Amino acid sequence: MNAIKRFGSAMIVPVLMFAFFGIVLGFATLFKNPTIMGGLADQHTFWFKFWSVIESGGWVIFNHMEIVFVVGLPLSLAKKAPGHAALAALMGYLMFNTFINAILTQWPHTFGANLKKGVENVTGLKAIAGIETLDTNILGAIIISGIITWIHNRYYSKRLPEMLGVFQGLTFVVTISFFVMLPIAAITCVVWPTIQHGIASIQHFIIASGYVGVWLYHFLERVLIPTGLHHFIYAPIEVGPVVVNHGLKAEWLQHLNQFAESSKPLKEQFHYGFMLQGNGKVFGCLGIALAMYSTTPKENRKKVAALLIPATLTAVVAGITEPLEFTFLFIAPYLFVIHAILAATMDTLMYAFGVVGNMGGGVLDFLATNWIPLGKDHWMTYVAQVVIGFIFVGIYFFLFRFLILKFDIPLPGRKKGTEEVKLFSKQDYKDKKGGTASSEQPKSTGNEYDDKAAYYLKGLGGKENIKDVTNCTTRLRLTVNDESKVQDSSYFTHNQMAHGLVKSGKSVQVVVGMSVPQVREAFEHLVYEEEK
Repeated sequence: MNAIKRFGSAMIVPVLMFAFFGIVLGFATLFKNPTIMGGLADQHTFWFKFWSVIESGGWVIFNHMEIVFVVGLPLSLAKKAPGHAALAALMGYLMFNTFINAILTQWPHTFGANLKKGVENVTGLKAIAGIETLDTNILGAIIISGIITWIHNRYYSKRLPEMLGVFQGLTFVVTISFFVMLPIAAITCVVWPTIQHGIASIQHFIIASGYVGVWLYHFLERVLIPTGLHHFIYAPIEVGPVVVNHGLKAEWLQHLNQFAESSKPLKEQFHYGFMLQGNGKVFGCLGIALAMYSTTPKENRKKVAALLIPATLTAVVAGITEPLEFTFLFIAPYLFVIHAILAATMDTLMYAFGVVGNMGGGVLDFLATNWIPLGKDHWMTYVAQVVIGFIFVGIYFFLFRFLILKFDIPLPGRKKGTEEVKLFSKQDYKDKKGGTASSEQPKSTGNEYDDKAAYYLKGLGGKENIKDVTNCTTRLRLTVNDESKVQDSSYFTHNQMAHGLVKSGKSVQVVVGMSVPQVREAFEHLVYEEEK
């Protein structure tokens, strides 16, 4: 399970870039739409040609998803020298596809894939980095990248005899990968058609599940956030081949102009009710924040507002919800389950009213790839979305307010007096009740990332206790050798050094925030500085 969590967190590295490129495509579509821009959007104008160039750049990540995942995963999964691991993974993936190309060329009838017909004319084939090969999509990229990263972690530091010293490190990893990729390519040629058939069956099942499938997707995507396994729910659907071969996100963006030019209901043009989880982030988090604020004693409301406003804006605008959600998740986990149920119900209801699209993030996603490009002919759909959204803001507000007051949930600032108001965890609250003193914060180095890295390392039991480290969007994820050496949550949330701590055996997650990549880099420098 720890390996699965670690792998899931690594998925977020390439996935994070999809939002930016999606926004680029959204604006390019908007500015090329003649019904909105008029004569400016004529195909012969400089304006149209300029935005066509911008649009071509926006498609880079979607047209080369396999390469992005192959290179992106080792950056998180490699225990040492992640740059070398990424290059080894790229080389291995190119060898894998080159071997497939050679096998299909030599024995076209054996495997039922004749490359001479052209990959564009044969289902299941694709040109990847100029190599005509089987279309294994990101699934193949992830598997190959994972295998080579494992080879890297195991053999990168292996010392060879002096006469073979030139082959150590990266070259040794690539050499081993060469001999591993050949049989894997041959096996892929044999088994991949069956796997493709299985994926097609899953596609039919998910699509046929209707509203039940939509509700389950959004419920699981939200409720699995504490475990880090939510990446396995949305990534295969949004950027993987589970529903459509190239992922729903690319499918939506590819047809955005077509949707904008048609007055047919969006649900008739795009039949899928997934990628709506951003509504729970925008409307749900707003209702939760209002409930938290309204249940705070008046003398503490200014302090609580100073914490809630940036956390809520981060959730609503960018779709990053951990700083807000982890506050009540730690203190009252059942509130988080209710949040997941409400969010899934809201998304499903919106889908019933015809709301579809690329709405996995925050308001930025809503505007760039939905409301602005499509608002002219589909504004009633978005009115329905907003109306339903604000109805649920009210439901969230009154339900959370009732539960907070009914069970006297000790959220930040709810005690009268001069208590320290901060976003803290369940263990932090228990420690304060028991009178446990917080650990002293070490002297500052003047660099926020270095300070946090050193502080976390001390609380995690020192470098000898660190087995491996990676990160997702907001969390530093680690495997420790001895979990008993890890300090409790109050240590990490002291002076808001972190938003919280999640422990599951030897698997530990420090909730850092959006600066987690920089903190991880500083942390790894401290852990591996002696070895380097």
